[in-house]
Amino acid sequence: MEYILVVDFGGQYAHLIMRRIRELNVYSEVASAYTGLGELKNLIRGSLGVILSGGPGSVWEQHHDDIVKIALEEDKHLLGICYGHQLIAKVLGGVVGKASNPEFGPTLLTIKVKDPLFATIPNFISVWMSHNDSVLEPPKGAIILASSPGSPVAAFRFGNRVYSVQWHPEVAHSMYGIELLNNWLRIVGAPRNWRPEVMVEELVHKVWEAVGESKAVAAVSGGIDSTVAALIAHKALGSRLYPVIIDHGLHPEGEPWRSLELLRKTGLEAKLIDASDRFYEALRGVRDPEGKRRVFGAVYAKVLEDYAESVGAEYLVQGTIYPDVIESGARPGASIIKTHHNVAGLPAAFKLKLVEPLKWFYKDEVRRIARKLKVPEEIIKRQPIPGPSLAVRIEGEVTREKIEIVRKADAILREEIEAAGLQDRLWQYFTILLESKATGVKGDERVYGNVIAVRAVASVDAMTASIARLPWEMLENIASRIASEVPSVVRVVYDLTSKPPATIEWE
Repeated sequence: MEYILVVDFGGQYAHLIMRRIRELNVYSEVASAYTGLGELKNLIRGSLGVILSGGPGSVWEQHHDDIVKIALEEDKHLLGICYGHQLIAKVLGGVVGKASNPEFGPTLLTIKVKDPLFATIPNFISVWMSHNDSVLEPPKGAIILASSPGSPVAAFRFGNRVYSVQWHPEVAHSMYGIELLNNWLRIVGAPRNWRPEVMVEELVHKVWEAVGESKAVAAVSGGIDSTVAALIAHKALGSRLYPVIIDHGLHPEGEPWRSLELLRKTGLEAKLIDASDRFYEALRGVRDPEGKRRVFGAVYAKVLEDYAESVGAEYLVQGTIYPDVIESGARPGASIIKTHHNVAGLPAAFKLKLVEPLKWFYKDEVRRIARKLKVPEEIIKRQPIPGPSLAVRIEGEVTREKIEIVRKADAILREEIEAAGLQDRLWQYFTILLESKATGVKGDERVYGNVIAVRAVASVDAMTASIARLPWEMLENIASRIASEVPSVVRVVYDLTSKPPATIEWE
């Protein structure tokens, strides 16, 4: 099948670019920039066009010039994004240097030339930037197409086959980003013959190929990712799949029993293992967020290994999705944002062979696959909960007392948001127990108590997120209820930070 190749330089959004191209019904593949040049050359040669992604480094610190040269030699349609934009400019002789005004987040873009790339796009739009370096002068012979306050050459065209932009059109927060990619695909002449409906049977077949006639354990939580992964594996393996829920004692209120009931609606009967004492003991004295994630991952792995041994399973099926992979720095060149227990958090000597059918998908893609599998909407719309659950919503050491405080506060927040019918408009909403204390007044007496932070965000794919603008009266009511119904809490604050610069979770 004809394809668009996305070259991944270790940025957060390479697979998001691939997914956007597929959403436009064009097949796309991703290749790491750290793949051997011979293999990359073959992939570039076989493609309809090449997109060079963003990355965490500087074009002056790394050596990827040959990738651009290969694409130019093969006379391929080329689109640079962020780091890729700067790399193309450098190779073609432009000037790249430190921006006088580095840009992070929403930025006003001015389109200077009504090129076919911007045929359907207004002259002034807000786009999502994330850069310290900028293209200061375009390559000789290039046409400047757009600029922004910190990017005098925010977009340029070189000849008729090379386009380059500084911003991220692939993220939901860039206005007209899909239109830009669609216009570029028109320039390329790419056929629109890719449909996501073909994914389910392909994923089932891949699980069957990986596991063969062996047995597998499926780690499930009742959330959409692990449920969909388990259902795909169940289609492939039948009775040779053993779904299991681990009760680590860190769940929100009502879990994991609610998860058991939800899973039964899909036809999955999961075994519940109470391992809460093991988790609390291992987490004793651990204060660092990454330390908590690693400890959680180690205990999680050991519990799964023990269960797998008891049923004679050699494989572990888990619902890893792409944001888990990229944030854990599990690809060459990527920075570690936070360690996910099911990716970089697993011990090096983990005994089970991993099967991760959703590893290269985003959450909204998983939701589409779930509907194809007829997963109940109650599971599809369920908000994401991190693997270590409330352990990473508590600053400092995790104790049963702290878990109970944040659990009660979280239940109140959920009640208020769901009573107002706002849950479907939000990606996540939760509470955090801060380590700092504050002075308050309860019963006409001075008290020195806990501080709860409330976080609510809107997102499409979890790679970027904006703060939720909850009604002021609702926030007042949430704060009042938490301070009244959770005795140790004297103050409630609201987090107003988008992603980036923050992550969605607190730790």
